[in-house]
Amino acid sequence: MDKNGPEILKDDTLRDETGKDAILKELAELSDSIDTDAGEVSVILAAGHGKRIKSEKSKMLHEIWGKPSVWRVCGAALEGLGSQNQVIVVGMKAIEVARALGKRKNRVFVYQAEQKGTGDAVMKAIGDPRLTGHPGDVYVFPGDMGLLSKDTVALFKKDFHERRCDMLVMTGYFEGDIKDNYYGRIVLSKANAGEIVEIKEYRDILALGGPDPYEVAFKNRMEAFDREELIRMREFNTGVYAFKSAPLRNYVTHITTDNVQGEVYITDLIKIFNDNGLAVRSSRVSNNSLVEGFNVKSVLKKMETNYREMIYEQIKDIITLDDEEDFYIAEEALQRILEMDRRYSSLDIRIGKGASVGGNVQFERGLTVGRNAILDGDIRLGENVTVDENAILSAYPGQRMEIGAGAQILRGNILQGRITIGTGVRIESGVRITGSNAHPVIIGDNVLIKGQTYIYGSIIESDLLVVHSILKRMKVERVVKRNGEVQPVKYILPHPEGLDSISPLG
Repeated sequence: MDKNGPEILKDDTLRDETGKDAILKELAELSDSIDTDAGEVSVILAAGHGKRIKSEKSKMLHEIWGKPSVWRVCGAALEGLGSQNQVIVVGMKAIEVARALGKRKNRVFVYQAEQKGTGDAVMKAIGDPRLTGHPGDVYVFPGDMGLLSKDTVALFKKDFHERRCDMLVMTGYFEGDIKDNYYGRIVLSKANAGEIVEIKEYRDILALGGPDPYEVAFKNRMEAFDREELIRMREFNTGVYAFKSAPLRNYVTHITTDNVQGEVYITDLIKIFNDNGLAVRSSRVSNNSLVEGFNVKSVLKKMETNYREMIYEQIKDIITLDDEEDFYIAEEALQRILEMDRRYSSLDIRIGKGASVGGNVQFERGLTVGRNAILDGDIRLGENVTVDENAILSAYPGQRMEIGAGAQILRGNILQGRITIGTGVRIESGVRITGSNAHPVIIGDNVLIKGQTYIYGSIIESDLLVVHSILKRMKVERVVKRNGEVQPVKYILPHPEGLDSISPLG
């Protein structure tokens, strides 16, 4: 966006209608349409900023394993439901979140100018004109549930179809000391097995006093629970819901702000549905970590750790990881490893402690990535390539780096941009190579480069030795001497400047 545009586009605070109009205009440009003939629609709640995360960046854009949390939730919902229809409710940092997700078929963005609660967000989503006439089920997901998987969503969808209810609440099961359970309890009916009476917040349970049981009206009868019984309940609300479209549309506007915060909560629909003879049930996940959200940095870090553990479990017996707690292999690279494992009996790939392999890096068997080495961008590696410790290989969008079989990129070297390196090349420590689209670097086979060397936009033919040289837009030819040896290239340095500023010390 133009840096001289309305200030609203920097922080999304509604200072005037011009700013709001600018937000709505860009959201409209990033939106597609909803397919009213296609099944389900997922609603992603991504309007909150997350004050407790203590960051100027939207909570939704904080990354888990290299991808924004909200990006992961959107992907899990699309794949798990098998439907492209998606409504993303944005508010604080609306443009930043929408741009990060980008335009996609059957995805629309809805603006929640004021964060009045989850119920208000859902109300705005299903009330959007682009959903008019869409009869399919509605699934609601919080945008900070970054470990949510497509399989978890698919099982939830299956359960919704089989349980024959109007609202299904995805729940977890608290397994620790019950005194540490601060989640809202799922209160299940004693008379109607499996149906939810309400969600009772922990602080409200503690506030109950006296010996009398807690009574709540449920479908024309009273159900009673004593205080300790409520405290001992371990099933808790995750914030994921499934609704039949018609009753959701009929009753979502019945939610009031009759609470301390004065907000519209989607959980109030449980009582509204019950009072109108509709069925509300729960669906428990098998792994609580997959439905965890975050409000603070420590929980986000824990989620990152959990994701790393899931990656490690998939490849721990396929490749060698020097440190299971300190590595990064993007999911796309992970899938290549798993695919290669199906093709070959052995891979002989080793990833060092602190090493990072990006999603656009393509590689073959025999890859060694040393400690703290970084590979990022469109990089193609042949078999048995070594990238030693602290080396950095990177290519900007639109550039490709290709490194042939058996090449060795040794300690601390930096290779950037459009570079083609042949087979059997050895680049020793202290070398920097840079290529651009206009001036790429091309290095032939069996070249040895060593010493403090810098190469930019040059062509180096095969079988050469390059030592301690600066080559900027040069062609280095293979010259054979009379004795049959190939002429080495050494100490090609630019003419020095500023010698008149230098004098020996007395």
